[in-house]
Amino acid sequence: MTVATVDDRIRVRQRLSTSCGSGNLLAGNRARVRAGRRGRRYGRRVGREDGWLRVTPTCRVPLAELEWKVSRSGGPGGQHANTSDSRVEVRFSVEASTALGPRQRSRLLERLGPVVRAVASDSRSQARNRTVALERLGAKLAAGLAVEPPRHPTRPSRSARQSRMDDKRRQGERKRARRRPDPGD
Repeated sequence: MTVATVDDRIRVRQRLSTSCGSGNLLAGNRARVRAGRRGRRYGRRVGREDGWLRVTPTCRVPLAELEWKVSRSGGPGGQHANTSDSRVEVRFSVEASTALGPRQRSRLLERLGPVVRAVASDSRSQARNRTVALERLGAKLAAGLAVEPPRHPTRPSRSARQSRMDDKRRQGERKRARRRPDPGD
């Protein structure tokens, strides 16, 4: 178990005070600091860190290479005076990226194409939709970079072959018992 330092507590308290108003929950702060450390140590599937989008342990993309586009979210709404651009689309050009190695680039081009995009309009908040779109883009890239292990064909064991033959024999006997009796018997 890791113990939070004073600096960590201050950082968490500042984060809480800016995000939800009251950052005076010391017990909650300790738990959040420990959980945050645990997440960093063992890695998250897709994470965002200081100007980078971490896709896999070996691949991270600078946020400067992403193109953001915001527009009005669709759906019902009628005539609303205070409309906001809450739909977020994030695009990543695989061909123009400097962060990818040659094998990663070829794998992504083959699986996802030259431009990968993710859209989010789930929330009414543009900031939340930005986060969701970034997570979706990272998940797409991680899925595109995933290497499936080669399948090694195996042979069925002797007992598996024997049980299969026993099942076939039993099924044949069951079907034979369902037949109409021969007139000569």
